Amino acid sequence: MEWPASLPTCAELFPAFAARSDAAGMLPSLPSADPVFTVLNPNASSGLKAQLLAAITSHSGPTQDPCESGATVDEHSGPVLVASTAIIEPGAHLIGPCYVGPKAEIRHGAYVRPFSWICEEAVVGHASEVKHSILLPGAKAPHFNYVGDSILGTGVNLGAGTKISNLRNDGEEVHLRIDGKRIASGLRKFGAILGEGCQLGCNSVTNPGVILGCNSAVMPNTTVTGVHASDSMHG
Repeated sequence: MEWPASLPTCAELFPAFAARSDAAGMLPSLPSADPVFTVLNPNASSGLKAQLLAAITSHSGPTQDPCESGATVDEHSGPVLVASTAIIEPGAHLIGPCYVGPKAEIRHGAYVRPFSWICEEAVVGHASEVKHSILLPGAKAPHFNYVGDSILGTGVNLGAGTKISNLRNDGEEVHLRIDGKRIASGLRKFGAILGEGCQLGCNSVTNPGVILGCNSAVMPNTTVTGVHASDSMHG
C-alpha cells in the first residue's frame, strides 16, 4: 500500500527512542519504512504480538513473581514476564502474554491485558487499563486511563480520566484523517500513536486513528481526531 508522504515516521515521532542504545530491558522494534501503526497489525509477522511472544521466549534476565507483591496473574493464554526491578503494587492484575520492564510501575488497581509491552520506567497507574499496546520508556498512563492498540512515546503523560478510543462504533476499519482525506489504516482496532513529550489533559479523548507529533498538547475535556504535526495544540 502507498502511504501519504505527510505521515510522520518513527524517527519523527520517537527521536529519542530511535537514537538510544542504553535502555534497560526489552524494547520492541518499530517500523522504519512503513507507518509506525502497522506494528499494531495482529496478523503481521513483525507485529507487536509476534515480537512480544518471541521476546518473552528468548528472555534470560532476572525476573520477579508479581504475586509476591500482592498482584494477581492470569497465565492461561501466555506468560506474565516482570523484570526484577519493576514496582508492582498490591491489587494490580496482569494477564499474559505481557511484559513489564525494569523500574516500570504497575500501581494498585491497574489492569494489564494481553500483549501489553510496558518498557523501562513506564507507568500504568490506579484504575488504568492497557491492552495490545506499547508504552515506550518513561511513558505514563497514571490515573483512570484506557490505552488500547496504541503506542505512547517517551515523556507522554495522560491526564486523569484520559481515554484512547480504539474501536469505531460500527466496528469497521479505522481511517486516518490527514490532509483533508480519509486514509484506510488496514486495522479494525487502532487507538493512538502519541509522539514523545505529548501531554493530554484530564478527561480528554482521542478518537480511533489519532497520531500526534512530538510535544503536542491536548487541553482538558477535549476530543481529538486525525493526524497532527509536532507541537500542535488542541482544545
